[in-house]
Amino acid sequence: MTRGRILRRARLREEQSFAARIILGSLCIAAILGIWMWATAGEIVEERVLSPTIMPSPFEVWASMGALADRGLVAGIAATLKRVFLGFGLSISVGVTTGILAGSWRPFQAFMAPVVLFGRSLPLAALIPMTVFWFGIEDQQKIMFIFIATVPFIFSDTVASVLSVNERYVETAETLGASRIQIIFKVLVPLSLPDIFTSIRFLFGLAFGYVMLAEVINAGAGLGFLINQSFSRGANMEHAILLLLIIGFMAYVIDRTLVWFQRGLFPYRKDL
Repeated sequence: MTRGRILRRARLREEQSFAARIILGSLCIAAILGIWMWATAGEIVEERVLSPTIMPSPFEVWASMGALADRGLVAGIAATLKRVFLGFGLSISVGVTTGILAGSWRPFQAFMAPVVLFGRSLPLAALIPMTVFWFGIEDQQKIMFIFIATVPFIFSDTVASVLSVNERYVETAETLGASRIQIIFKVLVPLSLPDIFTSIRFLFGLAFGYVMLAEVINAGAGLGFLINQSFSRGANMEHAILLLLIIGFMAYVIDRTLVWFQRGLFPYRKDL
């Protein structure tokens, strides 16, 4: 094997610059948009590769923005964000707190293991009717659905983050005479917080997707409600696709905002 091949292999996982990531990401979006425009081009519907009932063109989707706004888009966004923030906020408060305890004190982790395994394996198709039976069909059901669906994952990821803290930090604190409480709050929690924050970022996207399922049940407002309504009223594909694009854009903006906060909170972690 030549030296050049070795060097090329060493660069396989090389981190790209910010500018390179922006350019490559933009090329991906441009390629998808180009294929979409090509497959839906043509004034004559019969000559299109894809029928507008299956996939309208980007211009047709954008032109439907005004009609979608009249259907209560802003109110729908506000309702969905409220449900996600309340449900996922409750999940963070419970999952992170108990996860730190379980990661610090392993008997509690063993005690919680069966419940967490059950929660992670619970099918969403069964969880929706269960939460309707327990909490009714109003906003409380949607908030608790998000909570129950995400808290096992936050718990597990928090435990893993605490356990990933190198043991030498704990041993050093013990050598200096730190108590168990001091080790938890001055060693384990600060060192595991960056990874816990990363897990919360990723799981927020999961919660954002789950709320769409919950909003199918008796929701008078919300993005999931609007999507369901688009199909129940003669399959308004333009509105459905536009709503999916809005959801994706919102999730991206929220994720980038969380990344900005994360880098400000943990400037010493250059890998974030």
